[in-house]
Amino acid sequence: MNDSAGDTLRSQLQALNEKFAERLNDELTELDQRAEQLPQAREQEQRRHMMFDLHERLHRLAGTAGTFGFTTLGEQSRVLEQRAARWLDAAKPSGQALSAFVSAVRQLVAAERAGSLERTPAMHAERQDAMAAGCRIYLLEQDEEAGQAMCQTLGNFGYEVLLFPEIALLQTAVQGQLPDALIVSQHDGELDAVSALQQSLDAPLPLLVIGHRVDFVSQLAAVRAGAKGYFTRPLDVTRLENSLENILNLQLSEPYRVLIIDDDEDLAARYSLVLRNSQMLVETLSDPSQLFDVMRAFNPEMVLLDMNMPEFTGIELAQMIRLNDEWLRVPIIYLSAETDINRQMAALLKAGDDFITKPISDNALAAAVYSHVQRARSLSMALSRDSLTGLLKHADIKEQAALEVERALRSGKPTSVVMLDLDHFKQVNDQYGHAAGDNVIRSLANLMRQRLRRIDSIGRYGGEEFVAVLPDCPADQAKRIFDEIRERFAALTFHAGARTFSVSLSAGISETNGSASASTLLERADQGLYAAKHRGRNQVQIAQPD
Repeated sequence: MNDSAGDTLRSQLQALNEKFAERLNDELTELDQRAEQLPQAREQEQRRHMMFDLHERLHRLAGTAGTFGFTTLGEQSRVLEQRAARWLDAAKPSGQALSAFVSAVRQLVAAERAGSLERTPAMHAERQDAMAAGCRIYLLEQDEEAGQAMCQTLGNFGYEVLLFPEIALLQTAVQGQLPDALIVSQHDGELDAVSALQQSLDAPLPLLVIGHRVDFVSQLAAVRAGAKGYFTRPLDVTRLENSLENILNLQLSEPYRVLIIDDDEDLAARYSLVLRNSQMLVETLSDPSQLFDVMRAFNPEMVLLDMNMPEFTGIELAQMIRLNDEWLRVPIIYLSAETDINRQMAALLKAGDDFITKPISDNALAAAVYSHVQRARSLSMALSRDSLTGLLKHADIKEQAALEVERALRSGKPTSVVMLDLDHFKQVNDQYGHAAGDNVIRSLANLMRQRLRRIDSIGRYGGEEFVAVLPDCPADQAKRIFDEIRERFAALTFHAGARTFSVSLSAGISETNGSASASTLLERADQGLYAAKHRGRNQVQIAQPD
């Protein structure tokens, strides 16, 4: 590029930077005002709507600020965007987390306006890789070497881990920004301080404790501090990560979905308000003729059904729902003033699972619905998920692949199917035992869950073989993703007694092409996996279309 052309480009970039800076001032004002208004919202739905708006604004800012040289602003916006997403995903969002988030947003705006955030020249500004999309973990560990090793291993799983060698530093950090979980290495007096810290919060943080002994007194102290898991040295970090992942999945699970069918719209509205206030997603239906459309669109996990309606009985509607195999797992709870036990039994024998007798208090309604829908979700998960990994079973991941391939053919957007397999896994079982082998399988499942998107599907296809379905993702991008997963997995250290070992994986990838079926894509991915094994293992290969 000659000097004249370079000057022209710099001039144009400068003009764009100035235009962005003018727009940025307005965006920061709007961001600050909306953050200020967020805690004032009384209804949870309104708060969620406002948080979603802030999430979208931070998303846009994270994607544009770095391009125009506002590097730190972009990076911090990305972090705040992820915090907003975690709050939105939580079944019961924390008020403390909300307050901390609002404070962080307003501090970021103030820092940018004060000019205290670092910038880079726009000509060379590149969008930085975002912080790992996983959860933020605070680790209290006096042994710096052990702490750094733990940070590295958990980092491979996608967590952002901050190490604190002293309890006072941890306390200060928690006051500034809440983590998603705490891991504490047990030392004299520290658990008492951690327990006091937990009691000072609106809601205690998920806590895992690493002790030096397995005796009763040590574990009692951990439980009193609020521990959800207890581990001893030598520490199996992959087992600790599995416990951490299970705890955080409970924290961030999707809200329960409840459908209320009642011709009394005012009563249905009240029930809906009560359940929404308990962090559930609720749809109401007063016209039963729309039943099937609403069931398919909303996909409820539970149906609350009025027994007596002008043109239909609740029993008839329940029987109609039960005619469809896809809804056999959905519990149906009758809402009725009927107290005759014989009539209730007759209704339950035809269809339905339980009765809630009108009138019912708000608290009793919320408790009854919550217990039923929680059990229903657990049962559904148990039926469709592999017990060892929590991933979809063979038949279910094949069904998900078929759904995504059909969607890709309609939208014209690519979907990638990935088949992967652990290398030399029989040797792992033979040399270290099946318990160690199960730990390896579980760790790979957790790693994939951490590194992939919420819209991606993962299943255990067989023994040590897995399938992943990535919508709106071309094969070359899927390869980059699974090469990273492969490298992170190979860096993990597994324990079998006093022995340690590592395991690698191989993968094959296929991409939707023309009218190829899901079974064809699975076959191609399997061919890619075979090629990866044949070429030396520990690699990812893209299968060539026929």
